[in-house]
Amino acid sequence: MNINTYRSIALLGTSADPPTNGHQALLIGLCKLFPKVLTWASNNPAKEHKQSLDQRIELLNALVEKIALPNLELKQALSHEWAVKTLEKASEYWPRHNLILIIGSDLVKDIPTWFEAKNIFKRSQLGIVPRKGWPLEDTDLQTIKNMGAESILLPLTIPETASSDIQKQQIFSQVPAAIMPILREKKLYGISENTK
Repeated sequence: MNINTYRSIALLGTSADPPTNGHQALLIGLCKLFPKVLTWASNNPAKEHKQSLDQRIELLNALVEKIALPNLELKQALSHEWAVKTLEKASEYWPRHNLILIIGSDLVKDIPTWFEAKNIFKRSQLGIVPRKGWPLEDTDLQTIKNMGAESILLPLTIPETASSDIQKQQIFSQVPAAIMPILREKKLYGISENTK
């Protein structure tokens, strides 16, 4: 794996609508690979969110606090709907660090269409996390490489979870224990106080 972890910061933005066991496993896994991991809740312009950004921040913060690793931090100031703007902010905070934008393998095909994609590739490496059901295609990797991206396939195994499963099918087994009390108290995503 070609990761120079010295002065590297892993950056993981997420809709967190809601955070899943997959998010939890990913954050823990990233903390084993990188000296500093920053996460935040964001509005994704390609999605319709079920809960407000403030509510999703609360959920993600509860998860980060429960994980309680010293190199993991919720840095909400980095949140922006455009990844390139997040990277501009991160560069101001940490001008001498190597920034690694974390994306799932499901996004590799889409990232060339993101706002100012070439500037994203100039400002950071891509840390690609394999997701079950979303195999990496050589042609997609070549496309981003031709656009200037330097990508790293991260050696992580993440449970097959999706926030949409919780939203649409109420598969609460995919919800981390750390956020269940909030979901019950506020009756979010169709959950009730009696849901196990």
